[in-house]
Amino acid sequence: MELILGTFTSSAASVSPRSLIISKSQKNPTADSEVLPWKSQKLLRPTEKTGSLASPCRVNKVYYHKNASRKKKFDLQPVWRFNKRFTFQQCSKSLSKLSAKFNERFLLSFCRVVCGVMLAVTLSAAVSKSPSWALSEENLLFLEAWRTIDRAYVDKTFNGHSWFRYRENALRNEPMTTREETYAAIRKMISTLDDPFTRFLEPEKFKNLRSGTQSSLTGVGLSIGYPTGKDGLSSGLVVISAAPGGPAYRAGISPGDLILAIDDKSTESMTIYDAAENLQGPEGTGVDLTVRQGSEIRNVPLIRERVSLNPVKSKICKTPGMGEDGARVGYIKLTSFNQNASGAVKEAIETLRKDNVSAFVLDLRDNSGGLFPEGIEIAKIWLDKGVIVYICDSRGVRDIYDTDGSNAVAASEPLVVLVNKGTASASEILAGALKDNKRATLFGEQTFGKGKIQSVFELSDGSGLAVTVARYETPAHTDIDKIGIIPDYRLPASFPRDDESFCGCLQDPVSACYLDKVKLFAR
Repeated sequence: MELILGTFTSSAASVSPRSLIISKSQKNPTADSEVLPWKSQKLLRPTEKTGSLASPCRVNKVYYHKNASRKKKFDLQPVWRFNKRFTFQQCSKSLSKLSAKFNERFLLSFCRVVCGVMLAVTLSAAVSKSPSWALSEENLLFLEAWRTIDRAYVDKTFNGHSWFRYRENALRNEPMTTREETYAAIRKMISTLDDPFTRFLEPEKFKNLRSGTQSSLTGVGLSIGYPTGKDGLSSGLVVISAAPGGPAYRAGISPGDLILAIDDKSTESMTIYDAAENLQGPEGTGVDLTVRQGSEIRNVPLIRERVSLNPVKSKICKTPGMGEDGARVGYIKLTSFNQNASGAVKEAIETLRKDNVSAFVLDLRDNSGGLFPEGIEIAKIWLDKGVIVYICDSRGVRDIYDTDGSNAVAASEPLVVLVNKGTASASEILAGALKDNKRATLFGEQTFGKGKIQSVFELSDGSGLAVTVARYETPAHTDIDKIGIIPDYRLPASFPRDDESFCGCLQDPVSACYLDKVKLFAR
């Protein structure tokens, strides 16, 4: 705390400390830089014109005239009265030295009292800004959530809210006597951000979310998200992808389908985390989905089962008429970016190379993303150098992920990447990096358009926060949020989604999905 103490003066005017000069044509003083600097707190001395004074009097400020031949002194008093002879205001002859000392001490004591009162008021106001009560365990949990968002959230304007003021108001006004009341206060705080991807997760929901990055889970094999608006959808939940071979995939649910209800519960205002909780459950139990595909609405009963999240499948496609050395294409299907993804991709490349493949196809269709670091590591596998992604916040680029080629495994063979509207998040980061660095050619549909990055934070009681920490731009500084990545070429409408049928589209020239290998890998 800093206190600025000033001197008391009876002058009603504010005078610049440069200097003053009295103009012959004016009665009022004007500023001039040539005048000698003023000296304050001078004692008035007897002069020829005024005569002797019985006792000296202090004046506020004393200035010297710039004219050296007229070294008269004048003080700046409230009554400005100047004439050709520069007379001074007379002090009372009856003022004794004792009374002067008394007045001086009185004024000093008065100043100390006033300053003390001001200091006390200032300290009182400062203390009143902080809660005067002891923080409870529930208050501390709320503050832990508040601090996490304060440090990590991408928008430092917090959707136009004063984040510090909200904290103080919440601690004063929100009931936090039970754990449920504290959870409600945290959810209310997060709702002010108006960000559907920043969410509070109770301990069980947080555990379910983290299980999505493990090797398997029990459910129907769906990745869901919020509509981006590209298809005219603004509410409900949209299917990003269906895990190949899972219950939803076998039932014909496709990326872009809209889930209207789960077990007769409308999804219009349901969060993706609540939906995930409803879709997952004990193996062998059933769940009914109401799904809209195009203009058709249908009821889809599903049985939950353990869905393997092995992220990579690979195979060799032999193409006719190209000779033994150039007849092999390595196909890699990457379904998710879980904790095993980058290692599985490296293993698949090494296995395919043993069979002398001459080119690779990386299939990212229906891959809804996952762990951001895994997406970065997989990009490094294919690139010898270059920027992978720019991480941005409200102030611009704050971080750059790039590679120098030290982790490259397959940086030279021709590469094609397959994408569709189920390609999202980390998949779009990978596809954008390979496209903008001219490492690969993209075939398929415009991608989903999820250009924001979330991090998951665990709180001390086992609950957690999923927080939007940044948005990203591709190496060409393209912001794809709600737009997606546009491929270089479209795939035939009849091109199969499953990996089992892919090789047939390279082998049979009369097939409706046929892709000529030479044209496929031509830059």
